[in-house]
Amino acid sequence: MRVSNFNFRKVMLLIVDAVIISICGVISNFILQVLNFQTGFRSIVETPYVVVSILINVIICIFCLFICGAYNKAWRYFNAKDYLSCLIGMVAGVALSALVLSLRYNSFNYVLPYTLISGGLSVVGVVLFRLIFKRAFIKINDAGAIDVGERTLIVGAGNAGKIILEDIFNAKQDSNNPSKSIFPVGFVDDDRLMQNNVINGVRVLGQTTDIPYICEKENISLIIFAIPSCEEEERKRILDICSKTKCKIKIIPYISKLLFDENEDGTRLLNQVKDIRIEDLLGRPPITFDKSSIKTLVEGKVCMITGGGGSIGSELVRQIAQYNPKRIVIVDIYENNAYDIQQELRLEYGDKVNLDTIIASVRDYDKMEQIFAQERPELVWHAAAHKHVPLMETVPCEAIKNNIFGTYNVARLAQKYGVKRFVMISTDKAVNPTNVMGATKRCCEMIIQYMSQNTTGTDFVTTRFGNVLGSNGSVIPIFKRQIENGKPITVTHPDIIRYFMTIPEAVSLVLQAASMAKGGEIFVLDMGEPVKITTLAENLCRMYGKIPYKDVEIKFTGLRPGEKLFEELLMDEEGLKQTDNEKIFIGNQIHIDKDKLLHSLDELKECASENNDDEALKLLAEIVPTFNHQTNK
Repeated sequence: MRVSNFNFRKVMLLIVDAVIISICGVISNFILQVLNFQTGFRSIVETPYVVVSILINVIICIFCLFICGAYNKAWRYFNAKDYLSCLIGMVAGVALSALVLSLRYNSFNYVLPYTLISGGLSVVGVVLFRLIFKRAFIKINDAGAIDVGERTLIVGAGNAGKIILEDIFNAKQDSNNPSKSIFPVGFVDDDRLMQNNVINGVRVLGQTTDIPYICEKENISLIIFAIPSCEEEERKRILDICSKTKCKIKIIPYISKLLFDENEDGTRLLNQVKDIRIEDLLGRPPITFDKSSIKTLVEGKVCMITGGGGSIGSELVRQIAQYNPKRIVIVDIYENNAYDIQQELRLEYGDKVNLDTIIASVRDYDKMEQIFAQERPELVWHAAAHKHVPLMETVPCEAIKNNIFGTYNVARLAQKYGVKRFVMISTDKAVNPTNVMGATKRCCEMIIQYMSQNTTGTDFVTTRFGNVLGSNGSVIPIFKRQIENGKPITVTHPDIIRYFMTIPEAVSLVLQAASMAKGGEIFVLDMGEPVKITTLAENLCRMYGKIPYKDVEIKFTGLRPGEKLFEELLMDEEGLKQTDNEKIFIGNQIHIDKDKLLHSLDELKECASENNDDEALKLLAEIVPTFNHQTNK
């Protein structure tokens, strides 16, 4: 048990102190015997009670050390203040011993020489032992001769931190528990009243701002973030500090998700400690929406999702399935992804969800019309698109065919077959685009606004957001593969920044936008502060227990064709308008010249069909005046 381990440590330290004091008494006895033989010096050594005197000295000094707390603080945590308290305890013990011995022999002068010599040696011996042994142990431990476990710093000395510590100690008794390899070096906590406190033998070593210094000084290799109820901004601040160290970082879930009591399967709190997620560094709480309005929109409706096998499309399918739709229609050109989400839903819901999975391209108008005529969707989420920026730079006509005319096909069919709501998924790269992909998505936004301005019966809206963590082609999966394969992480530029959101957040926005839509809006999500890609790469290295630039090289390869250092969420002329949800804004509608747009689209379609890239790019720039193509060659 943890308590018995702690008592064993205390008893061993007490025995060592007793031995040191006894040896010092024997040495004092020898010194005084020599002085007595050479000079006739009278002292306590002339009596037959030296052993009794040493015993009295040991008992009183140990008692004073105990009162001063010398045995409540493990020697490995000792600092200058602790050595001072140990010194005070020994001096007090020596003084009391002198008083008791003087009463025993009826003369203070009679025992003074013995007290001065033995007391002085004992004070030096007890304090010096702690200092030398601590340094020697740390050096031996650092060299790997003593395996005490993974040296760990716990952030947060509150209830969760204490339970984590208890679980660590309990794990020592279970050889099969992987947590037995954790060695708790100390806590950090920003509560000033907690500073220098000792919790079950583990000291609070400082505040969160001291984490880098403590980790270096104490040779920490693992940090456990144990403040589950921490506010998101504070969480980000602390995790940013942790990420400056060379340590692996693990984090416990939100307090409401913790299981403090042992489950039937033996799960305890420590088993719930997870690797830190990149999402935790976004600096804002997860965005949630009013699910009742989404349920009202979806329940009993036929819902079509184009690109339904992709990252966003498949999450749309998952979330829509929760709201009891009449039928879900998945349309995707890539059969493997479509099959995966189909099987996932069948496994989860069985026959409870009516699901149609159709392999088709949004570029094929006739096939898409056949699908609309057969399925009669009431709600359409259009997620099908080519999104990879560098690849689309090499094949602009393919991006135009798929993104622009795929969107135009589906939007016209939605109008023709009386779809109630049509939601097109856009990107922040559509704002003042510098690449083909962004320009095609801006053209798609213009098509949707044109459809809204010239259609009755169907609400056409656009949702615009930044990069999605974990989506196909996003930086996180790429970085993970590079680390796992022992390759350098490649970042295009040290200063490149991006807005990020999670896949569930992105899909929640899309669903909420559909429930709020009146037609023509571009919904924009408040995504917090942008994140530096270099910081993501460094933090991901630490998640794998590796040191950036040492264990894993981070190479800066230069901006790719069409890539910006930063993205924007709004064009200057759009402005912002607040909605009922404080996290969602609406960009002002821009009037679209119908005749000009349709004429330009006809020309662009003909040019793209002929695969004339140069001419197609010129026409695209005419349709999207803010398109400033940067090839970065």
